Order: sequence, then structure tokens, then C-alpha cells
Amino acid sequence: MVVVLALGSALAYGLSDFIGGFASRRASPWAVAVVGQASSAVCVLVAALLLGGSAVPADWAWAALAGVGSGAGAGFLYRGLSAGRMGVVAPVSAVGAALLPVLVGVAIGERPSLLTWLGVACAFPAIWLVSRSDQPTTVRGGDGLVDGVLAGAGFGVLFAALDQVHAEAGFGPLVLTQAVAVVSTAVLAASLSAGWTPGRSSLPAVWAGVLSALANVLFLLATQTGLLAVAAVLTSLYPALTVLLAALVLREAIGRVQSVGLLLALTAVTLVAAG
Repeated sequence: MVVVLALGSALAYGLSDFIGGFASRRASPWAVAVVGQASSAVCVLVAALLLGGSAVPADWAWAALAGVGSGAGAGFLYRGLSAGRMGVVAPVSAVGAALLPVLVGVAIGERPSLLTWLGVACAFPAIWLVSRSDQPTTVRGGDGLVDGVLAGAGFGVLFAALDQVHAEAGFGPLVLTQAVAVVSTAVLAASLSAGWTPGRSSLPAVWAGVLSALANVLFLLATQTGLLAVAAVLTSLYPALTVLLAALVLREAIGRVQSVGLLLALTAVTLVAAG
């Protein structure tokens, strides 16, 4: 079940990032991030009210930390995606998002099987290669490395912190995660003297937020039914869908390097599922 939930989360994140990245080319990436996080908060609030739950103080604390990571991750990811081709920042962010939770999972005593470790070993180069381009890309303000590293660190904190929320807590803590993410995105944007006030051009990010909410819910459920390392690595395959959508919608070519990455991603999923 953890494989199905994590892959569902990856698909939702991939589509959300495509929509958000596309919107960021027409509006401030920070405004897009704020709208997306606010939309996610509303969606998760509805789920929390319908399903209930019983959270303890520790659940709320971990959820708040996850919100800080989510807000920073989304802001830097969209800033990177707005500057060039889809996927310039994605490989670095996805590796960071997967690596930190894997380290945390091992530190707290998780012991994946050999097949799972082989899948993880395939996933990291897959995440990197699937978002690489055979063509040179010009990115405004740099090559996107810094944005990717910062986004990956943020998402890594999000994933690792959500894993600490107990299953009995329900989705209430996730509402706090999304609310804190809105605030942290706005504060971070203000500290960078970047515009974050939502406008008409940032409204498409509402749909990115709906998908992000679904992705977060699926990831939370995945961590509650299986190993954090497995859930985080499979979820971090999200750039595969972003690249495929960019090829289909924006006519961005899938190069030989990306094709190898997609093949490795399929291999990683197969090995993790078998393990």
C-alpha cells in the first residue's frame, strides 16, 4: 500500500509543480506559492472537518515545522521553475527531498530490505537524470542550483516532519502545516524583497494547491503505512510527470539523458515494490 500511496503522491506533486511552474512564468513565483498553499489549506481543512482525529501537542509541533519546510520549498521551487525550462531546479530539489528523509528514517531505526535499497540506489540517479536536458538552458540569475538545494531542503523537512505525525491525529495537523506554509512563504518573500501579494495572474495556482493538498495527504498516509525511506524516495520521483507534461504541453523535447532517467525511475519503482 505504501508504494501505491507514495506514487499517487508523486503524480499529484508532479502535476501540481507543472501548473505552479507554468503560472510562475506569468506571475510572481512567491505569489503563486502563497495562493497554492492557501488553496491547499482550505482543501485539507474540509477533509479534517469531515474525518476528525485526535492530535497530541507533539503532532501540532511537527506539523508546524513541516509548514516551514513546505513554504520555503514551494517558494524556491517556483522561483527556479519560473526562470527557465521545466525541470532545471527539479532534479536538485527532488534529490534533497528524498535524501533527508532517508537519513532520518535510518536514524530512527528503519531497516529497508536489500531490494528496497537497490530501488533507492536507482531512484537517486533517476530523479537527477529525468529532469536533465540535452540542450543548454539559460536561467535568469544563475543556473538554478541554489534554488534547487533550498527547495530540496525545505521539502526534505516537510517529508521528515510529517512522518512524525501519528495516524490517530487525522488531518488537523496537516491544516496547520499548510497555514504555516502560507505565512512562511510570505515572510521569506518579504525578507528577499520579492513581491508575494496574489493577483489575477496567480489564480491558476489554486489548482496547484488542490493537487498539492492531495499529494500531502497521500504522503502522510504512505508514511503511516510503510517506511519513511520508501515513501520519500518514491514520492520524490515527481519530476518524471513534470518533464512528461512539459514535453506534451510545452513541446519541450525529452532527450536521451531524460529517457535513461525515466527507465531508471521505472526500475526503482519495481524494485521498491518487490522489496
